[in-house]
Amino acid sequence: MHRHRNLERLIKEAGSLSRLARLVGTSPSYLSQVRNRTPTPAGQRRGIGDRLASMLEEGMGRPAGWLDEPHSGTQGAAAQSGSSPRRPSPQGGDLIHDKGRLCPLVSWVQAGDWSEVADVDPADGTDLRICPVSCGSNTFALLVKGESMEPEFQEGDVIFVDPDRFAEPNSYVVVCTEATGEATFKKLIEEGGQQYLRAVNPAWPNPIVEARPDARICGVVVYTGRQLLPA
Repeated sequence: MHRHRNLERLIKEAGSLSRLARLVGTSPSYLSQVRNRTPTPAGQRRGIGDRLASMLEEGMGRPAGWLDEPHSGTQGAAAQSGSSPRRPSPQGGDLIHDKGRLCPLVSWVQAGDWSEVADVDPADGTDLRICPVSCGSNTFALLVKGESMEPEFQEGDVIFVDPDRFAEPNSYVVVCTEATGEATFKKLIEEGGQQYLRAVNPAWPNPIVEARPDARICGVVVYTGRQLLPA
């Protein structure tokens, strides 16, 4: 329990999940699976093992065992020990407009591998959209396609997806599988410890499907003309 809570603290301190992964020497996709407790092919929920815990502590300037302890202060053990974590360099994706954060509009194929392309500078001519609510620096925008999420989401609606948000049950998520490499947009539900993906459209064939073992949550939808999650 403490390890996942402290992981969220480190992600916030680093600025994003992707940046934390770079700082500690692991892949963003793996860290995302650990964060979301994505089941392994054997059906076991991924957790923060001792090796990853050591990498997180060392990379962020924390003493050994810090991840296993509760921390109430904003600075944590780094301030107490006098050490400081290595900081990532500024990224082009961290663009702020007076009305919100500027987020690149990407394709559904790009969304499926966003952890690998999140460092692309959105100032290079990419179509940018403003997300007016609080979101991480790696947030991207997608155009809804298809009818599976009607009537709540119409084809052509713009959704803003934050890869650094924790996917809670009943949140809207963008998910991809290794088999297709392309992302899909569904509602995440959980029953009996098992995750399912639900199409909102009541007329949609097979509206609820079990999340496949190779499914990976690419991000949580935080805004689409209205705020979907608390800031």
